Amino acid sequence: MDYTTELIKILVPALLVLYAMFLVVRSFLNKQFDQKMVELKAKNTEVILPIRLQAYERIALLLERVSPNNMLLRLSDPQMSAFDFQQLLLKEIREEQNHNLSQQVYMSDDAWNATKKAINAIITVIQTASAQMDGTKNAVDLAEAIFGEMMKLESDPTVDALSIVKNELRLFL
Repeated sequence: MDYTTELIKILVPALLVLYAMFLVVRSFLNKQFDQKMVELKAKNTEVILPIRLQAYERIALLLERVSPNNMLLRLSDPQMSAFDFQQLLLKEIREEQNHNLSQQVYMSDDAWNATKKAINAIITVIQTASAQMDGTKNAVDLAEAIFGEMMKLESDPTVDALSIVKNELRLFL
């Protein structure tokens, strides 16, 4: 019985010291882990932020380039038939979109979906305007029809998408 009491007198303080050391070491390791995570996030932000900014810039440029106001003026050729002009416009939009597909990785789903929605709306406008054309119409006639279809919309889809992209970008700055 004496040995048991003596053993308990030795073990209880030793276990308390061991538990206290465990708590100190765990606290120290948690602080080290948190500090490393903060450093990693800072470094990640340092690397990713410029890439994200570039992605938003490229999407803004995409939206500006496929905007009917800019695209029709840039590509219009009065000598071209309406059908050929329609094909040129759709090809230009597809190329611009394909060139910037990878940017969606750096954007939110909302911003990317707004971009896709704007592009699809422009394609729909072009196809609707083209359906009104016959074989005698030229690119200028199609451009006028496209502008007419754009006027029927409640708002310019590229302006709406660009607004969403800009607002999201402001969150990072």
